[in-house]
Amino acid sequence: MKRLSVIAATLSPLLMAASCGGGYSTDGGSSATSTPTPVAGEFSGEFAITEHGSFADPWASAFLPGTRMIFITEQAGSIKFKDLASGRLGTVTGVPEVDYGGQGGLGEIAFLPSEAGQGTDRRTIYISWAEAGEGDMRGAVVGRGTLVCQQADECSIEGLNVIWRQAPKVTGRGHYSHRIAFSPDEQYLFITSGDRQKMEPAQDTSNTLGTVVRLNLDGTPAAGNPLAGQGSPSDQIWSWGHRNLLGIDFDASGRLWEIEHGPAGGDELNLVKRGANYGWPLRSNGDHYDGDNIPDHTADDGFEKFAINWTPVIAPGNMIFYRGDLFPGLKGDAMISGLKTKALIRVEVDGENAREVARYDMGNRIRSVIEGPDGALWVLEDGETGRLLELRPE
Repeated sequence: MKRLSVIAATLSPLLMAASCGGGYSTDGGSSATSTPTPVAGEFSGEFAITEHGSFADPWASAFLPGTRMIFITEQAGSIKFKDLASGRLGTVTGVPEVDYGGQGGLGEIAFLPSEAGQGTDRRTIYISWAEAGEGDMRGAVVGRGTLVCQQADECSIEGLNVIWRQAPKVTGRGHYSHRIAFSPDEQYLFITSGDRQKMEPAQDTSNTLGTVVRLNLDGTPAAGNPLAGQGSPSDQIWSWGHRNLLGIDFDASGRLWEIEHGPAGGDELNLVKRGANYGWPLRSNGDHYDGDNIPDHTADDGFEKFAINWTPVIAPGNMIFYRGDLFPGLKGDAMISGLKTKALIRVEVDGENAREVARYDMGNRIRSVIEGPDGALWVLEDGETGRLLELRPE
């Protein structure tokens, strides 16, 4: 175990005022700020860190509910797990062939919380990945199967079926998104579907690029979706006008939030609302990579507004809402993994409003953060030898 002292970034009110013209935008939502010290009695900002091995381009992790088994996806197409009770490292067979390259490969992994009491022999498993199509076409998919664990160092996925496909498949290997969240009542499956770097389709609701989709657990379109009368695949869409959505979770009040990459600037945290259009690529508080301007959000532009906008970007990897009690004061806050920032970003949510309150320097690009069974934070570093780290209060 090693101790890491984490220092939160500081932006004074004077600096904030100066930076609105060249970095932190306040149009349509809150600006991103950090506080230098926590409130008395809250988490001190210091982590005790335990390393649990390294993985090849890890992308996501999840605990099997009711156990101390953590599963990790590797982008090239492998799933590993570690049984923390025994210390054993194991592998998962039955993983599908993935289209690995660029931002594509094996992605999300998720389990149904309601199955926590069913033992470890057979559990429903959801995974996402990039799938090759005809010619040079690719797209994200989500599959559902049964995870069978009958050996100490090996599990298998049986009966895996694709239950959702991003439509249409297009060229390129970027902006798949394919993060997964279950509704608090476990009736619905929400999937983030990136714009695949094609931009304009995010405003075309005859496809699912640049959207959040809402499905039944079997992948069929859920009743009550806003475009249900327009046929498939529009009947899957819950919201649209998104770019590259890499984090999605429900807060303690049951509201759905997502975090997405902007272009050159303009990363966004959004409260996801039924039938809302978030403006991409017609509006963004960032610019195109070649320097061309994109109109900023304005109060009267007709689009749903972000809760927080980040310029310079944080490059989010994923996002969770912390539900535990291990870290004093964190309960109910969002924890965001930062790639470019090499940090964990803490966001406080108050109703439909949000503000960044702390930034914890981790020293490496952080691909994901999740909460463990006892409230510890589990972090995956990005890269060819990304470490799995267990974080507890110092």
